[in-house]
Amino acid sequence: MQGLHGRVLDALGPAIAGGEHPVGSVLRIEGLEERFACSRTVIREAVRVLESMNLVSSRRRVGITVRPREEWNLYDPLVIRWRLAGADRAHQLRSLSELRSAVEPVAAGYAARRATPEQCGELVGLAIKLATTARARDLRTFLEHDIAFHRLVLQASGNEMFGRFHDVVGEVLTGRTEHHLMPPEPHPTAVRLHTDVAQAIQCGDAERAEAAMREIVVQAMGEMTPAFDTEEPASPDEAARLPSDPLHRFA
Repeated sequence: MQGLHGRVLDALGPAIAGGEHPVGSVLRIEGLEERFACSRTVIREAVRVLESMNLVSSRRRVGITVRPREEWNLYDPLVIRWRLAGADRAHQLRSLSELRSAVEPVAAGYAARRATPEQCGELVGLAIKLATTARARDLRTFLEHDIAFHRLVLQASGNEMFGRFHDVVGEVLTGRTEHHLMPPEPHPTAVRLHTDVAQAIQCGDAERAEAAMREIVVQAMGEMTPAFDTEEPASPDEAARLPSDPLHRFA
């Protein structure tokens, strides 16, 4: 986020998502003005963003109240990012991975039935780029291609609801790289499976595409599981430093 309200948001968001301000706690505009040394207008701009995510509610003479977690917009990319940077990282990764396992394989199956020739060609090209960057251990570029690959599979499914899921997938892929849950070199099996998905979609083999994508998600969950109990959450300062664009946030 940019500007003064972005600085406030980048501090308050992770603090709320990470539990520093627990559910039901009340923040005062005056206190935030003093804490961040900025105007009431700036504070209100940041609070409006938090309200749009259902993290807080704001009422006159009451203040800014942290809402129950079940009311949060848990699919908002910023909420996902903040939770991944906090003490809830393990639970968030597990929840996102389980959600991926329910959506992405089905989307791959539909993509095999509905993808355009152009989309098929692009998927095959991205699979080749993934293999090349994996061999070079270029994790930054690998991440960019990986996000693009999974986004395109979701879009090629022809289901606009699946297509909107790409932000969630992008955040979990970025999060596991940023928080050092990826091996130094992407696993060859995972790289091959991306090629299998691309080829199956190109050939119109829905069953094979779905099976290969399911293997990708299951393997990703397996790679992250050992770290769930050992990973330390990011500090509030580290969380605040994460820029907004996932393709330009690489540890």
